[in-house]
Amino acid sequence: MTHARRCCLALAAALSLAPLAASAQDNESPYSWNITAVSDYLFRGVSQTDEDPTLQAGFTYTTPVGLYAGVWGSGVDFGPGDPNTELDYLIGYGVDVTDKVNVDVLLNRYTYLGASHQNYNELITTTTFAERYKLTVAYSNDVWNTRTDGWYFALGGQWPLPHEFSLNANVGRSTFEKGVAKDYTDWNVGVSRQFGLFNVGLGYYGTDSNGRYNSGKLADNRVMLSVGIGK
Repeated sequence: MTHARRCCLALAAALSLAPLAASAQDNESPYSWNITAVSDYLFRGVSQTDEDPTLQAGFTYTTPVGLYAGVWGSGVDFGPGDPNTELDYLIGYGVDVTDKVNVDVLLNRYTYLGASHQNYNELITTTTFAERYKLTVAYSNDVWNTRTDGWYFALGGQWPLPHEFSLNANVGRSTFEKGVAKDYTDWNVGVSRQFGLFNVGLGYYGTDSNGRYNSGKLADNRVMLSVGIGK
């Protein structure tokens, strides 16, 4: 079975939920969904698909009080054999603290089909200021299922450009205990534009020398293109 076919089969559960959300035309619908094609799946500056393109899909249900739950999937390629698919399960809560500040707390379960020894949990908090700036702090006590603590800190922003384009930028720092990997910095800058339900993005991503030491060419600087549809 080809890598692409395995990805499509593994994402079927998430994709099958998309029509349910698409049928809800109300802008206040509790359902949201997305299907995206990417030229590379980059996680904190590092390719998860051996620099190849893949499909990704997600589905989320949000309650009126801000609690939400969802599933997200993507093709991956870490070398010969499994896994070929990442499937994440998430539950979280988002609340507007003030008119300009939103706080979101998310528990994410990273799972890898056929390679459960790589599964792990991460708690991710995101604080959004004035709808443009985001501060992210994430923690796992078992990063990559290594029984090692791992932290991620990031600061990002998004700004409007002429002709309905947006400029976005982010810088993050990953730190680890017990020497499982070197602490490293990742960054990205890009532009995107919404066309109805479609979104197109183009960005430039990179890591510092420690990132490249950890992951080799998979952490090299690169351009990534994404084309998605969602609501």
